[in-house]
Amino acid sequence: MLFASALVSGLGLGSMYGLLALGFYITYSVSSTVNFSQGSSMMLGAVFAYTFAVTYGWPLAPAIIMALVLCALYGVVVERVAIRPFALRGSSAWLMATVAIGIVADNAVLFTFGKEPRGFPMPLASGSVQILGIGVSPLQLAIPVIGLALAGLLHFFSRKTRLGKAMLAVVQNRDAARLMGINVSAAVSLAFAVSTVFAGVAGIMIAPLFNVHSDMGTLFGLKAFAVAILGGITSAWGVMIAGLLFGVVEGLITAGLGSTYTHILTFALVIVALALRPNGLFGRAEVKKV
Repeated sequence: MLFASALVSGLGLGSMYGLLALGFYITYSVSSTVNFSQGSSMMLGAVFAYTFAVTYGWPLAPAIIMALVLCALYGVVVERVAIRPFALRGSSAWLMATVAIGIVADNAVLFTFGKEPRGFPMPLASGSVQILGIGVSPLQLAIPVIGLALAGLLHFFSRKTRLGKAMLAVVQNRDAARLMGINVSAAVSLAFAVSTVFAGVAGIMIAPLFNVHSDMGTLFGLKAFAVAILGGITSAWGVMIAGLLFGVVEGLITAGLGSTYTHILTFALVIVALALRPNGLFGRAEVKKV
């Protein structure tokens, strides 16, 4: 029963890692850069939703929508301020710039929202459903469903819509896409907006289980980047599956050996997996044309 509970919670956590890792995949695919403040994006989603729903008393649905809109705007700001000025000059300083802007966001929330963790009541978080003889909250069941649904929606958007195809064109050949009349800058900004919306969704769903505070996304962001590399950052389904695997392994290790060994063993397994598969479990080596 203990391992069944760990499996359920692991799938939920893995879905969160997968959503955050999808954000890394989106930005890397379109711009060959990543947003290392992705954990802060997750935190902002939870803080914004809490502020609108609990502090201001909005209905939950409008509060979540407004929180995700603000997350999208944050993603655009990150791209315009911390990525674009350096990428245009061929500099890799965007690596540190995205870390710095995440620290700024975390501390801005710390001074305005406060440092005390706050519980986020949500209808799906109350009550329980019996699965394999254990009580599971509806939210724990909804998290992996929503995570996989968003991954499927991203797949549909990128291949069946004009805007999604434009982003794929930018991925394949930026110069050719520009010659075809595609606004490359807008496509990159959109990629960062979608990336931070995914992180915001993860933050909102995990908030009722882990409370809301200014540094809640730090460790999640680190794990999500590990998941993105493990799954193969060029494969959308790869990073999502890797997220689920990471979450399940983490849950099983915690249940079997205790939380003391969780991070030691999970990250050790990541190192071993990458030693055996340097391009990730589902990634492919880049083919360079000469």
